[in-house]
Amino acid sequence: MNWTFIRNRERTILILLDLLALNSAFFIAYYFRFSLGILPRPLELPPETTGGGELFFFRFILPALVFYLYWLLLFGFRGLYKRVYGLSRLDAVLNVFRTTVFGCVIILVVFTFFNFSGPNTVEGKVTLLTYWSALLLFTAGGRFFLRTVQHHLLMRGIGLAPSIIIGCNSRALQLYKQTLKFPAMGYKVIGYVSGGIEKEEMDGCLILGTIEELGQIIEESGAEEALIALEIGEEELTEKVIGICNQTPVRIKILPDLYRFLSGQVKTMGLYGVPLVEVFPVLMTPWERAVKRVLDVTVSIFILAFTSPLFLLIAAVIKTSSKGPVIYTQRRVGKKGREFTLYKFRSMIEDAEAMTGAVWAEKNDPRITKAGKIIRRTRLDELPQFINVLKGDMSLVGPRPERKVFVEEFIKKIHLYSRRLNVKPGITGWAQIKHKYDESLDDVKVKLTYDLYYLENMSLRLDLTILLQTLAVVFKGKGQ
Repeated sequence: MNWTFIRNRERTILILLDLLALNSAFFIAYYFRFSLGILPRPLELPPETTGGGELFFFRFILPALVFYLYWLLLFGFRGLYKRVYGLSRLDAVLNVFRTTVFGCVIILVVFTFFNFSGPNTVEGKVTLLTYWSALLLFTAGGRFFLRTVQHHLLMRGIGLAPSIIIGCNSRALQLYKQTLKFPAMGYKVIGYVSGGIEKEEMDGCLILGTIEELGQIIEESGAEEALIALEIGEEELTEKVIGICNQTPVRIKILPDLYRFLSGQVKTMGLYGVPLVEVFPVLMTPWERAVKRVLDVTVSIFILAFTSPLFLLIAAVIKTSSKGPVIYTQRRVGKKGREFTLYKFRSMIEDAEAMTGAVWAEKNDPRITKAGKIIRRTRLDELPQFINVLKGDMSLVGPRPERKVFVEEFIKKIHLYSRRLNVKPGITGWAQIKHKYDESLDDVKVKLTYDLYYLENMSLRLDLTILLQTLAVVFKGKGQ
């Protein structure tokens, strides 16, 4: 039997286990409250709901469904369905403990605020405590069981993630031996990637090629994990490797001595004495990402509705001041390198790049029309981009979206540039408010440091700060 489905379908398995656990916990609480006879029976429901099947529906089926959906959303927002294959059983249980306590406190607060019966009475509090105990027992038990099965399968070499070790040195060899000694780490090393060594294998493990061939090696080998074990002092080469890996779907881990130059962009994952560090982890929790998306949609709808009369005025000014379409469309590169059509109010003459090709806008650019100077300075030219946000191509806050020709050039010249493609581009961003428009490669490098700062510190609080500072830029007319 192919047991790898336990790794590939971990989230689905957890949701199914929770379906059983959550409804079992609700059934126990229901039986304890209404049928066991330990507590005084509550008042019956109104006469119109006391029919046998109807009563059971209102007392059990409907509440069970509501509570299941509630916990499913809460578990999702708290990251309990995030794929962390090989997570220790203790960590899995502690995650459930914290989340269920938090969730039951919310239930208590909501019932108290709306003056519902239930947790507001002594009987209700005892019932809630019984419900939480059963909830913790079943949901934590399901995860403990799953992690136990995973652990035993890993120890037998089943379900290991295909991995490559980047480096051919004593550090890389030691890491390889550790993965063999402790298969529960979850790695099946299929080969090394060297910095130019011409050996065919090292300690019985194949050398798949050089770092120059890394992208092709990852694609052809099907590697899911890249474990970086280069020598101390090879920070520039490490930066190049991370830049290449960022253009592939592999997850990146690095030995701790090499991550000091990536401060703030890593998360330690100590397993079995090997303190591997995850490079560029997703810092926003699932609930924060969900709120960020809700904020994107809500603000975009409000802005588009509120400024619709302004759209007509801008369109009339553009149309009467120069030839060409009102809305300018251009292909830009978004998250994971996917291209999308970006919308802007046209601020330059028609076919501005017909003679020059793709070039940066300059200060006092002669291609910018008189009306274009005004709408660019106030950033009104970017209003149609809220349509891109609604469509999901962009976010309110994120790195500036660039054209494919520029992205390909920057990736070749700036190793960490591809990191920007791990999130949606934004109408505004830390780099946009802290630095001017790109006019040279040096500007791109400066703005990349601001973009990396944002990616290392992503949070709803930082997004709100950027949005407020963007309003200040707009009101002061500092756009270009």
